[in-house]
Amino acid sequence: MDSSIKGTSAASVDAVWAKIGDFCGIANWHPAIEKCALSADGKTRTLSLKGGGSIVEKLEKRDDAQHSYSYSILEGPLPVANYMSTISVTKDGAGSTITWNGHYDAKGASPEDAKKTIDGVYQAGVDVLVK
Repeated sequence: MDSSIKGTSAASVDAVWAKIGDFCGIANWHPAIEKCALSADGKTRTLSLKGGGSIVEKLEKRDDAQHSYSYSILEGPLPVANYMSTISVTKDGAGSTITWNGHYDAKGASPEDAKKTIDGVYQAGVDVLVK
């Protein structure tokens, strides 16, 4: 299954990347994340969710020149398995486009419900970034 959410921002690529490029910086902009703890090697983040629960994610690939990084979920309450996601920002005129893509299998929920959940996570984050 796939999810993909895009949003356009008036901010420059560098300005948006400064916000999203920090692997543990997601707690500063995503409305569902209360805090982020980064492992000593900088490759694993533990996200504490507002309202309880946590998600452990692993940085799989990072490309600062292309303003993107990819990560997988190691554990958490989301109804997915084999999850891999990439968040990136590209130039769009004077501003930028944020793209958040994911590929996963539904786990413990219908495919429709799993997609609705992941789309919602991405949309909530992109909505904040495009303001």
